[in-house]
Amino acid sequence: MRPVTHGDIAATARVLMVTPQDARPEVLRAIITDAQRADRYRRLWSRVHPALGNGTLMAAALRHDPGPEPAAGDPAYLAAMLMVIETLLDLHTHRCPP
Repeated sequence: MRPVTHGDIAATARVLMVTPQDARPEVLRAIITDAQRADRYRRLWSRVHPALGNGTLMAAALRHDPGPEPAAGDPAYLAAMLMVIETLLDLHTHRCPP
């Protein structure tokens, strides 16, 4: 997966906000997996994956029809962003030795 930006987190959080609460972990995992696959494809073939995008989290998220961007202080939006950030931190912690 390409380096994560604020836009990646925001786009993914917008997807989570329109996803039922109980399905959010599965959808988030799918978005991250798609971004990882697309990035591997991009590095291997030197071109964008035809279906999964360029390897960014945003490209993978936008395939899931995110809702509109809410106000930055919206508690539900902040919670969705927190879920994305915690998942990415967990992924980083378990993949990179201390």
